[in-house]
Formats: sequence, structure tokens, C-alpha cells
Amino acid sequence: MSVAHVLRLIGVGCAVILVAGCAAQDLDEPPVDLGPFRLGLNIVVTENMQKVPISREATAEEWETGLKKAVANRFGPARYDGDRFYNIGINIDGYALAPPGIPVVAAPKSVVVVSANIWDDANSQKLNSEARQFTVFESLSGESVIGTGLTSTKKQQIEALSYNVAKALEGWFLENPQWFDPARAVPGDAPDLSTPPPQPRVVSGAPAGAAPVAISATPLAPPDPGVPVLRPRPRPPGLVPANE
Repeated sequence: MSVAHVLRLIGVGCAVILVAGCAAQDLDEPPVDLGPFRLGLNIVVTENMQKVPISREATAEEWETGLKKAVANRFGPARYDGDRFYNIGINIDGYALAPPGIPVVAAPKSVVVVSANIWDDANSQKLNSEARQFTVFESLSGESVIGTGLTSTKKQQIEALSYNVAKALEGWFLENPQWFDPARAVPGDAPDLSTPPPQPRVVSGAPAGAAPVAISATPLAPPDPGVPVLRPRPRPPGLVPANE
């Protein structure tokens, strides 16, 4: 479903509520395990942000402030102080902030649609192949059921949605633990252990039916200085072997 279609449904008062994140604040609980994670760049892009007609007006700065704060609160050094920096980039595709209005049954719900990426800073490598898009609604509560336009300020709506975006990112990260493996090597530098080792080279001229003789890859030991080295006698001049 396209961003425009999602926002159009919300703008006409779509009654479906998607709960992204939990209603209770959980930032005081121990953080989930993300290995060596440490937050690097915290980027929010609003250049292509769309707003549905039935919505409170919010500036790019208001969204940037809300989302950056939510990401920093969930992934910042107070909760994650690992030794590997990860950069998080969020693009706001569109939003609708429920305005005050009646009737209650038609009160629109607040929603934000974002696309996210994550990079390993040390390798300048984007870890996800394609941007992950999230459609994040308000958490289910008595206020959101009747529409927070009647009960919350614009700032409170942005903070609540931003909190749920950060929580959705956390769930996405947990789906991809390989991104936060402390032993993960730089792509291309580690040997491909899935490739079988090469077969040993067989010495030609072995008698028929004899077991093939493999040439060892182990380097030969240096000669013992106490043992005389035998060298073939030089061939007399003019003597040509019959097979030459």
C-alpha cells in the first residue's frame, strides 16, 4: 500500500488502529541486547514529507526534534555504550495529526509513515538492503480511540508517535541480530567457509590400479647440514638421450 493511500484512509477517519509499540513507557527497563551497539549519527529527513488535509500542521523542525529525541532516548549512550557505532537514518514519508473535531466516531487517528536505514559506521556499510517502511499509529488507549485531537496537544501527539517509531526500530533490529554480532567481519575479508577445499593434485604416471598419491602442501624441511647433498653427475658433451 502506498504512502498516499495510507494517509488518505487516515484522513477520512479510518477506523482501523494499528498498535505499534506498547502503551507503557519502557525506557526505565533494561535495554534489549544489541551487542556492541553505540548510537552514531541520528538522522531525520523531512524533504519529501506529506501531510493529509485533515491534520494539524507540523513543521519539519517539530518532527525532527520529536524523532531525534525518541531515537536518542531509546538508543543513546545512557542505554547503549558499546564500542561499535551505528548510524540510524529516518525519512518521514507522511503524517496525519488528529485535529479536534466531532463526531467522535469519525475522529481521525494520528499516524506517521517513515522509512528507515541503518549503517555500520566503521565500514560505511548500509546493513539493510532496502529501506524498511513503518506505518505507525497511536498506541491503543482511551484517548486514541476517541481521537487524540480532542485530548492531546500537537507536541504530545508527535512525542507519542515518535516513541512508537523508536520502539518499532528496536523490534526491527531484534529481527536482525547478525547486524550486531561482535565477531562480524568486514564483508569480503573473511574466507568463504561454505566452499569445499580444493581436491589434492594427483601425481601422474602412477601404476594402473595404484592409489593416487597426493602432493602435500606442507613445505619441505630444510636439508640437514650434516648430510652430504647428492647431485647427479654432469652429462658428457655430445651424449643425447634417445628420446630427445
